[in-house]
Amino acid sequence: MPFRFKHFESLPEVIIIEARIFSDERGWFAETYKKRDFGVQGITFDFVQDNHSRSASRRILRGLHFQKEPAAQGKLVRCILGEIFDVAVDIRKGSPTYAKWVSANLSAENHAMMWVPPGFAHGVLTTSEIAEVTYKVTSEYSLNHDRSIRWNDSTIGIDWPVANPILSKKDAEAPLLKEADNNFIWKGTKKVRSA
Repeated sequence: MPFRFKHFESLPEVIIIEARIFSDERGWFAETYKKRDFGVQGITFDFVQDNHSRSASRRILRGLHFQKEPAAQGKLVRCILGEIFDVAVDIRKGSPTYAKWVSANLSAENHAMMWVPPGFAHGVLTTSEIAEVTYKVTSEYSLNHDRSIRWNDSTIGIDWPVANPILSKKDAEAPLLKEADNNFIWKGTKKVRSA
């Protein structure tokens, strides 16, 4: 299998995916997605849009973003240049892990990816001088469903590695989790097979 899947103990629906790298004197090759292998882990969504963002300096924070139902997005995130601190937050009302968060350092060097399922808010902090991130999503962008949560909401308590990030106006003025226009309801968790 060309992938290794690591489920977070505290939020098992969020998954770190490590691709197998095939390298020689010419460079390297890696598969970044395979429907069958991802399906075994419960990632059975169809990806309908690919996005690519570039952050031109350290400390740029994008998030916490989500799209509410019926345009909820799952995201398969990877960093292809530089390094990011990637965060997922459970925002499903009634979930036993509501407002809990996990993070991972994704970089062009480690080739790791993170699966952020629908029902989770997502944030990216650039920790290198420049970073480029690509991510597949399970629903097309919808302005009418696009929502944010304040990056430093104390209810969530994310331990960001910087105290003064560079934010867009939208992210700086985002509502707290308790005030967010969020219609996700927890429906239980499906068991997935470990790799």
